[in-house]
Amino acid sequence: MARLGVVVDYSSDFAEAAADVVQFEKFGVEQVSVSEAYSFDAVSKLGYLAAVTERITLATGILPLYSRTPTLIAMTAAGLDSLSGGRFELGIGTSGPQVIEGFHGVPFDAPLGRTRETIEICRAVWRREKIDHAGRYYSIPLPVGEGTGLGKPLKLINRPLRPGIPITVAALTPKSVAQAAEIADGWLPLFYYPERADLAWGAALAQGRALRDPALGALDVVAEMPLFIGDSTDEAFDEYRQRMALYVGGMGARGANFYNDLASRYGYGDEAALIQELYLTGQKAEAAAAVPDDLVRSTALIGTESEVRLRMLALLDSGVTTILVQPLGGSRTTRLSAVEAAQNLLASLA
Repeated sequence: MARLGVVVDYSSDFAEAAADVVQFEKFGVEQVSVSEAYSFDAVSKLGYLAAVTERITLATGILPLYSRTPTLIAMTAAGLDSLSGGRFELGIGTSGPQVIEGFHGVPFDAPLGRTRETIEICRAVWRREKIDHAGRYYSIPLPVGEGTGLGKPLKLINRPLRPGIPITVAALTPKSVAQAAEIADGWLPLFYYPERADLAWGAALAQGRALRDPALGALDVVAEMPLFIGDSTDEAFDEYRQRMALYVGGMGARGANFYNDLASRYGYGDEAALIQELYLTGQKAEAAAAVPDDLVRSTALIGTESEVRLRMLALLDSGVTTILVQPLGGSRTTRLSAVEAAQNLLASLA
């Protein structure tokens, strides 16, 4: 059976969001994912959630790997897993140059290689191996001639609760998706269009799965979707349409926008170019209006219960195993009722 997860957005009021998560757990929701951008960090929030919940899986969605060393990522994951009693899943990704270089002041280089080495190092840390990693992008300890020369291989002092913590990688480009399918426990795409997912990622997923170690098990496909259940959907669609315009039009630059490239691979090349042109010239309302209705509706769970049920079926039929929802709507009552309804809908499809 597929899981239902809920995203706690980085801009949410956390005290209110934490109270919501307690209710989500009572509804039977299986995962909560805490996002992080150039915002308050996700880790401290997850530590709090570990203390006020009992069963729900806690995940980062995502930790940008450039903002932490690989061993710190491993230490953090092991700490959260221990604190939560084995309920943690590590979500990592590269983010993008706007955030990594603009906020963290770190060069955005070699995303594929750094992702692969980070995963290798994390798994070695959790197995309590002495870390002696001589990679292309990370050298632990530093080799002779760099630093003081006093570094030596060390292993984690604490004994992790689990020797292996699930790792989900956020990826959109074909090469990064192929790598995620090869080495990660889960894959997190954004703006997932189930009927056209094969156009965007089918070949990449097949390539990665062909190289996948059977010991990893099946790839968890985690589709993040905006959620609103009701009859009056105009406001929810408008909110999501503006977000999509921001990503397709304004994230990155011309020729360097992962989300714009994704829209093109879905078959909306002309529309994606227009959205970007409008957005980058300051015409944000016009850019939002240019986002195709079909693209908005097909990458969302917005509508009546029967309409959302059909979209859930499309997700499951395409191979999604975790539906990660981000509730829309201003009131807490609206958010809670939508998540409870979504959990009931998904359970009815089992």
